[in-house]
Amino acid sequence: VQLQASGGGLVQAGDSLRLSCAASGRTISTYTMGWFRQGPERDREFLASIRWSDDTTFYADSVKGRFTILRDNPKNTVYLQMNSLKPEDTAVYYCAADSSGLSRPPRYRYEYDYWGQGTQVTVSS
Repeated sequence: VQLQASGGGLVQAGDSLRLSCAASGRTISTYTMGWFRQGPERDREFLASIRWSDDTTFYADSVKGRFTILRDNPKNTVYLQMNSLKPEDTAVYYCAADSSGLSRPPRYRYEYDYWGQGTQVTVSS
């Protein structure tokens, strides 16, 4: 499966942005999907995941209440709705797919098999 992330850009603090991750090559309806980000000189950080079987979502504490992960299986697309953006949210954002079919929420890079190329989000103060 190929993943294409888009929707990044330059916004001001307090603004909202919605990222998209379009999949091709096969359906992602049986994949748990996730979003990560990597800021300058920082490790790639888990943000959110949505389980394939029941759409249960999991969030990192840093974005809980501000970010929402959603999936649209007919469109083979996953979204990350980001509200109340802060300058510290500035990073390259990546979507990823976990094809294991397991029910546990994947929070680590090694648990994901496929990755998109990343989209830059810059939040100015």
